Amino acid sequence: APARTRRFQGWQIAEPEEIPAMEMVRGLVDTLEKHHNVLILDEAVRAAVQLSHRYIPARQLPDKAISLLDTAAARVALTLHTPPASVQFLRQQLKAAEMERALLQKQEKMGIQSDERRDALTARIFSLNDELTASESRWQRELELVHTLQELRVAESDADDKTMLQQAETALREWQGDAPVVFPEVSAAVVAAIVADWTGIPAGRMVKDEASQVLELPARLAQRVTGQDGALAQIGERIQTARAGLGDPRKPVGVFMLAGPSGVGKTETALALAEAIYGGEQNLVTINMSEFQEAHTVSTLKGAPPGYVGYGEGGVLTEAVRRHPWSVVLLDEIEKAHHDVHELFYQVFDKGGMEDGEGTHVDFKNTTLLLTTNVGSDLISQMCEDPALMPDATGLKEALMPELRKHFPAAFLGRVTVIPYLPLDETSRGVIARLHLDRLVARMSEQHGVTLTYSEELVAHIVACCPMHETGARLLIGYIEQHILPRLSRYWLQAMTEKAAIRQIDIGVIGDEQIVFEIVC
Repeated sequence: APARTRRFQGWQIAEPEEIPAMEMVRGLVDTLEKHHNVLILDEAVRAAVQLSHRYIPARQLPDKAISLLDTAAARVALTLHTPPASVQFLRQQLKAAEMERALLQKQEKMGIQSDERRDALTARIFSLNDELTASESRWQRELELVHTLQELRVAESDADDKTMLQQAETALREWQGDAPVVFPEVSAAVVAAIVADWTGIPAGRMVKDEASQVLELPARLAQRVTGQDGALAQIGERIQTARAGLGDPRKPVGVFMLAGPSGVGKTETALALAEAIYGGEQNLVTINMSEFQEAHTVSTLKGAPPGYVGYGEGGVLTEAVRRHPWSVVLLDEIEKAHHDVHELFYQVFDKGGMEDGEGTHVDFKNTTLLLTTNVGSDLISQMCEDPALMPDATGLKEALMPELRKHFPAAFLGRVTVIPYLPLDETSRGVIARLHLDRLVARMSEQHGVTLTYSEELVAHIVACCPMHETGARLLIGYIEQHILPRLSRYWLQAMTEKAAIRQIDIGVIGDEQIVFEIVC
């Protein structure tokens, strides 16, 4: 009411900086330690403030840091009194297997035979028992070491006690390695693990296994993306820089424009990157930019402003990134979007975020943006026709820039890393054909227990029937789906109707054109 507002002075209270926030949180450490009966290290306080400030933008300091530290203390206390998740999971698996075996034994008394499944379950129960025994022994030993360390910390300290304390800490570190299940105190690593659980972002320091994965990223991407080693190396170098903590923290992990013909692996690169670094393809945000060819569609991406239809419903892009702040953002066919849409991304590229229609900041700092375009595809194909005369990646990029400037402003191109994607040669197409045939082999084995084999002549036949075309590798996939899968399905269905058990199917080629299937029952 106006009368009330006249009598109260409004006062803007800003979020404190990290240093004052740490001082506030330190004032609660004693209370949290007494409540949870655990030791909280000062590094945990610093980590709670720094990591929450960077990775939890929806809340304010010091509130989010206190919640983070409180949760970390609760987790440490829980590990001291309850079995770890790995032991509980094995116990559940063992109980489920025993229940299923008991049900099968009950059915056998009624004359319903299931010998194969019962034998498989018996073997699985033995295996689970062994795993559970090993996990419980490891957990109990780790728990003993932690209790010993805690007792030494509480005891009166003299020179001998300090030596024993150091020995206990060393023994615990050596036993735990990189996978502790019981924690003697609240450390920065525990806080980082909570952040990872809350946000999906691996915020902690990289352990050796994770560091080796990042170092091997180009090779891991090349397992799914064929014939683009130079492009994958550039992407891998940028990701390595970011994961080492040397990149600009105000910007996204990387912003790449993948330029090349259709069907050469641009979209597959996004899928492979999401799988290799971001925890799975569910952390891939795909936006088809051909749907944003009008200026007014900007509101669809970031959300409608107040007074417009759709206000409060959120934008397609901003809502997706808000739900998945640690993700790959794929902007497909970026050249088809309106120029106003292009300008929308300037603040994302420069400042690592944008405001949605309601004025709420959406953080893009932990995303990798991949923009795909077919601009210059004909030029790239022409320059790569003769392998002997094909330029290197730098020369190809320089030749491509005039074509890109016809569709994108210089300010836009200056903010992205342009990476040319090459047409697929015959060897690369052969690798792709084998990759999809191997997936078919795995599906036949998993779904039907049938051994499927294929000859090298079949691979050569598929490649010969699918020359490099505007559709690229999609032509290879389409050929397999049209000429192999239907016949394979027909043979399988016929065997089912005739109640014949197929053990093996061999696929080969007779002459130059005819694909033959040899069925072994």
